Amino acid sequence: MLDEQKKKLLFEGTVIPAHPLALTRELQLDEQRQRGLTRYYMASGAGGVAIGVHTTQFEIRDPHINLFEKVLAITSEEIDKAALDRPFIKVAGICGKTEQALKEADIAIKYGYDLGLVSMAAFKTEAEDEIIAHIKKVAEKIPVFGFYLQVAVGGRVFSYDFWLKFAEIPNVTAIKVAAFNRYQTLDVVRAVASSTRKDQIALYTGNDDNIVADLLTPFVFNINGNVVEKRFVGGLLGHYAVWTERSVQLLADIKKAMNGTKEDTEKLLSANVEVTDMNAAIFDPANNFHGCITGVHEVLRRQGLMEGIWTLNPKEDLSPGQADEITRVTEAYPHLVDDEFVSAFLEKEVNLIQ
Repeated sequence: MLDEQKKKLLFEGTVIPAHPLALTRELQLDEQRQRGLTRYYMASGAGGVAIGVHTTQFEIRDPHINLFEKVLAITSEEIDKAALDRPFIKVAGICGKTEQALKEADIAIKYGYDLGLVSMAAFKTEAEDEIIAHIKKVAEKIPVFGFYLQVAVGGRVFSYDFWLKFAEIPNVTAIKVAAFNRYQTLDVVRAVASSTRKDQIALYTGNDDNIVADLLTPFVFNINGNVVEKRFVGGLLGHYAVWTERSVQLLADIKKAMNGTKEDTEKLLSANVEVTDMNAAIFDPANNFHGCITGVHEVLRRQGLMEGIWTLNPKEDLSPGQADEITRVTEAYPHLVDDEFVSAFLEKEVNLIQ
């Protein structure tokens, strides 16, 4: 079960960056910078990290690369070594069909991870009930962070009934919605609100095209004559892997605005447009998200947190014009960029990142 302090943080809502993979020019793990990134997220005020996820590159699981356990181990070690005086949530990405997923859950447990972010992308055509059975088995080992992945990057559409059954699974503790689709997002929120476990599941946005609006919106439903409200309380995002200190402040501003004025809300809705514009530059939807990992790397490279934008997949690179777009949004929204914070962080971490 999830530690009570961490559970409280998860349900109050926090920023959870999807942790990138730092590589050398020779495409070997740059352990120094990998650890440095983990320390950056802690210093930024994030409430946790998710490692072994898409942003970490799925190729870490390839037998000839074999980095999955290594990155989970050093991330956990760096977090424990920091001895923070606040809770910090460790989320491990879990992939594949049931046999692989259970092995990955065992590795996550071995290194003290709190939740498993369970990808269902391996189930391309299987019946929804088969996937529910899969999630139940994983949930018997580790608290589950559900994950609705958008179709454009390998996900599939699930029914409202699927999410209603999903929400009823004991030990499903949170769900990340990254459908990039209002109708599909609504299916998940309404299903959770309709379930008997509606107060036992925290909703996290992964909708990069609507981050701030998701966090601001009260989802209100009439369920069997009762008014039920459910909200996204935080985000687990690749977007949070960059400019993290500013994202932490923005989430704090959103929480304050819930009891604020109309002007506070309107200002944050404008920020939603700014964040979406920035995300478009990083995640490259103009090219079907081809440069989404390298876009994250490019921001971190410019700040000095990564040496290069190299990936394990030689086909991945910035799309034409993407670097210029990153420059444009960085200059357009300086209040959402944490360059000064990163510079101060790197001065303190001179022995860690050289």
